[in-house]
Amino acid sequence: MFESLSDRLEGAFKQLKGQGRITEINVATTVKEIRRALVDADVNYKIAKAFTDRVKEKALGEKVLQAVSPGQLMVKIVQDQLSELMGGTAADFNITGSPAVVLLSGLQGSGKTTFAAKLANYLKNKKSRKVLLVAADVYRPAAIDQLHVLGEQIQVEVFSDKESKDPVDIAKRALKYARGNGFNLVIVDTAGRLAIDEKLMDEISSIKKAVTPNETLFVVDAMTGQDAVNTARAFNERLDFDGVVLTKLDGDTRGGAALSIKYTVGKPIKFVSRGEKLDTIDIFHPDRMAQRILGMGDIVSFVEKAQEQYDEEKARKLQKKIRKNKFDFNDFLDQLKQIKKMGNIKDLLGMIPGVGKQVKDLDIDDKQFSKIEAIILSMTPEERENPDLLNGSRRKRLATGSGNTITEVNQFIKQFDQMRKMMKNMNKMGSMGKAMKGMPRLK
Repeated sequence: MFESLSDRLEGAFKQLKGQGRITEINVATTVKEIRRALVDADVNYKIAKAFTDRVKEKALGEKVLQAVSPGQLMVKIVQDQLSELMGGTAADFNITGSPAVVLLSGLQGSGKTTFAAKLANYLKNKKSRKVLLVAADVYRPAAIDQLHVLGEQIQVEVFSDKESKDPVDIAKRALKYARGNGFNLVIVDTAGRLAIDEKLMDEISSIKKAVTPNETLFVVDAMTGQDAVNTARAFNERLDFDGVVLTKLDGDTRGGAALSIKYTVGKPIKFVSRGEKLDTIDIFHPDRMAQRILGMGDIVSFVEKAQEQYDEEKARKLQKKIRKNKFDFNDFLDQLKQIKKMGNIKDLLGMIPGVGKQVKDLDIDDKQFSKIEAIILSMTPEERENPDLLNGSRRKRLATGSGNTITEVNQFIKQFDQMRKMMKNMNKMGSMGKAMKGMPRLK
């Protein structure tokens, strides 16, 4: 997402490269390119024009310091305005009360049911909530089955009634059940439609009136661009929802919905979701998203993800093993699992300033991790603890057992040996452990 927009904006800023000062002429040229980039990203022309008018006004009102070039100043102005366009700061998410209720709405195919499970998983693990999922889509039995399957995966109970065709009654009974069984959070997954219609709106409005939710969220597929914004406006006129969820941010989307929806509807984006994995959900931070759009990365989110997986006691033990040159395949497998929990590798690299552009055209396949895991899991416990045991015949057995070629097994073991030597010589892991230990805990 945003790759095309990022490239176009970078081209626009080049208009000011080498310029000694900001003038009406060079600002006008740059602003014109920015406006074109936004329109191409599926941002409504009126919004794009209002945005660039503010950028131009800010730029012409600024004095350029000697230490700051006109190009750098323009990047800063655009960053601030992009952040403001998308909401400025992360929006609050109100789940006070017992039970708190979250009502999900949206069109069919927006990823609403999958997001319901992602949100349940997030609030269960990050907020220590006892969550009840409610299947209130009475028109698609498959949606009810899907929610049950997802609920089992994250170990969250699902309330449903396939015999009932009354979603309002199901929601009421689910709330009563939650109160009587110690649940402190209820997430109601409602029916979607292929298009907006009065029956859909009346039904969701009735459910909202019956359960009085703390949060009503509108879930929208980010790949639908301006259509998403128009749909959000129609839903908001009837539901007066509290916030927006953008799904499928890993798809082929130009970013128009993310950039336009707050300006158009007046409601903040609260969560973003990528892919099908149930841990791929993030709170939406407008300022961080603006940085990523401008190719600055998002180091704060990267550190947060790293700290979520960082185990101080494990790191201490690992550091001792590395100092004694005892790092083995068990340790490597454990580190691999922690990295995988952080998310998609290409997305993670994109958070590091200066790295995103370098990896955008690379095919970084997370499945390579699975191949490495298969090699390690094909080893005997003795081989995992003693990497030096892996002679030619053992490697051949590993190749057969893991479904890899002998060349791939040899390549992995060679890379592993090189990594062990680097650790022994430089003790980098120990330095990293100390650095992470001294990092401030982000909240």
